[in-house]
Amino acid sequence: MSHDKQFTLELEQRHGYEFQVRLDLEGVDDLLVDEAPPIGQGKGPNPARMLTIAAANCLSSSLLYCITRNEPPPGSLHTTATCTLIRSVRGKLRIGSISVRLQVGEVLEKAIRMKRCLDLFEDFCVVTASLRDAFPIEVEVVDPQGKVLHRSNLPPTTS
Repeated sequence: MSHDKQFTLELEQRHGYEFQVRLDLEGVDDLLVDEAPPIGQGKGPNPARMLTIAAANCLSSSLLYCITRNEPPPGSLHTTATCTLIRSVRGKLRIGSISVRLQVGEVLEKAIRMKRCLDLFEDFCVVTASLRDAFPIEVEVVDPQGKVLHRSNLPPTTS
């Protein structure tokens, strides 16, 4: 659709399962003119951004936990999430899809459990599994050089 708008945010793993979130607070708010006025004077994430953060954080934490089972090495994961907003047939703003890219550091890439976890971690992400009932969420895991290690684009489910 030619009227689709997107925003992107980033999560940088700090220590353990603590992530620093960098928000893109520009770009899509011009679409919100017919929606309820934003809360917080644009100084923080709106609900669409919060939902995108939740999906990206859940996938990130799930992958880290599966691979390390213990304390993950600091700075070993960088996640980028892009949310596409669309208009429904009734003209209302909706989330059309989310794409999440997880870039693992060298320590995670070389971990013994990495290959097995690439097939498992999405199933343990409660948020993403729930959101996929409503719209597509594409997930990609890449190595430090950007080579794709895992990619999924699962359609919404009916269960």
